[in-house]
Amino acid sequence: MSVGKYFIKEGMREAQIEEFLKNKFNRAGYSHIDIQRTPLGTRIIVHANRPGLVIGRSGSRIKEITEQIEKKFKLENPMIDVREIESPFLDSQVVAGKIAKSLERGGFYKKIANYYLREIMRAGAIGTEIKIAGKMGGQRGRSQKFKDGYIKHSGYYADNVLDRGKAIAIVKLGTIGVQVSIMKDIPEDVSIALKQIKGEEVEDKEPEKTE
Repeated sequence: MSVGKYFIKEGMREAQIEEFLKNKFNRAGYSHIDIQRTPLGTRIIVHANRPGLVIGRSGSRIKEITEQIEKKFKLENPMIDVREIESPFLDSQVVAGKIAKSLERGGFYKKIANYYLREIMRAGAIGTEIKIAGKMGGQRGRSQKFKDGYIKHSGYYADNVLDRGKAIAIVKLGTIGVQVSIMKDIPEDVSIALKQIKGEEVEDKEPEKTE
């Protein structure tokens, strides 16, 4: 097998593992996984809002899932490590999942979106955007966008700073898609530009002296 085909195969397997664990730990506020190759085996770090639901009583659930992964994906000695998310409202995947669950319980989409918009900004985000699309209270589908703060959708910052999450709500009329984008950090050049627009003083930094 060529090197290119090997990495493609491994990338597909990691995507399948991600989808598998996302479905298994949906109730635990699943966010994402990190996969690390070690001399002892494959370490899978699961980031979740409620790690107790991932681990299970006396570690029973984590042991069961580990055995399933070993058989299903042919991994040698997989090890699952669970880590709690420090700021759930700053994790786009967790927020998207919470919004989807609220919609499934019959909540009004505008009220739900505005609530999470406020909580995300209170948690310290620079900007956020929530998109909800589907059949919401009518036969015809619609799409609504809710936004607050500064957010980038293209370019370097969108690719490297913007955190994106998606979830689907299953309701009586069909499915509703939820997409959450959160900008946690603001680039220095953008910060200076925003201060200038607001008329705030911008501190001039002296260039570093070189000997």
